[in-house]
Amino acid sequence: MPCRAVWPLGLGPRREQRIVRAVSRGTRFRGVRASGLVACLPQRCTVALTIVTLTRDARAQKLTDLKRSQKSRDRRSRLLWIAGVLVVVVALATAIAFAARSSGGKGSAGGVTAAGVAQQVIPSSPAGATTTERAPKQAADTSGINGVNAWDTTGWPGDGKDHPAALQHDHVTGPVQYTELPPVGGAHSGIWMNAGVYTKPIPAERAVHNMEHGAVWITYVPNLPASEVKQLVSFVGRQSLVDESQATTTPGQSNRYIDLSPWPTDSLPSPIVLSAWGHQLQVTSATDPRMQQFVDTFRNSAKYTPEYGAAVDGIPVQTGGRPAVDGGTKPNPPGAANAQ
Repeated sequence: MPCRAVWPLGLGPRREQRIVRAVSRGTRFRGVRASGLVACLPQRCTVALTIVTLTRDARAQKLTDLKRSQKSRDRRSRLLWIAGVLVVVVALATAIAFAARSSGGKGSAGGVTAAGVAQQVIPSSPAGATTTERAPKQAADTSGINGVNAWDTTGWPGDGKDHPAALQHDHVTGPVQYTELPPVGGAHSGIWMNAGVYTKPIPAERAVHNMEHGAVWITYVPNLPASEVKQLVSFVGRQSLVDESQATTTPGQSNRYIDLSPWPTDSLPSPIVLSAWGHQLQVTSATDPRMQQFVDTFRNSAKYTPEYGAAVDGIPVQTGGRPAVDGGTKPNPPGAANAQ
């Protein structure tokens, strides 16, 4: 009885022909149907059917293995993607935390927030008899910064002699009429202020005391464009913190040693003025590169600061104020100072 075969088996014509020939070499036959193949098979050649079955099982197993391998790769890819996202999140959190520490935890180097303005307290103005400043004489500037004006600071530290042409250092209890606006030193309140960024004018008598301690006071005209004011706030926020924990006896207390505030009138000699004790720089733009040179030279300077190492924090907020942003890294005490 001749062998008959019908395919496809899904194995390809050549492979199927070989299998048919293999199972058709017996002398005793019987009809068997196996997965699409109709053939007359001898009993001793049933191994051919086993080959067919094994071949198909192998293909199925290979397909299963491929699917399992693909799932494993997909799982690894998802894990790697999640790990990458976590790394980015941790990096961003670290950067934000660092920025918060750098800004003293009281705001952002990019601008003053509504919350900062809400918690702001303007330093109190001294009440008492008015003092008229004795006009100091201008002197040659030794800083090397183009455009800086300087005044005579002879006699500090106090040498017990009178120096009529030099800046005064007297402590007074009331307001002071300064000959230079904004002031570059002179008589001032016996109580300084808590340094930082203020959105309203601050009493010059307390700001001048800060300058005696090494602070730079940046003032600007009240109609300065908001974009320029924002750049000034950002400029303050970029400055390094100065440790004052020993001077305030408050562990971890630091400040940027910069006061920023609008001037109450349009009487400034330029839109923006930077003042340090005995020195002043007038600029027209918040991006003037000389601003950084001025701060680097005069802020908390052992050479130019009369009371180098003194604090610009530590005053009860009802007297010394609470800035809207970039003040001390630790809160200052509540209430008012005993003396004014």
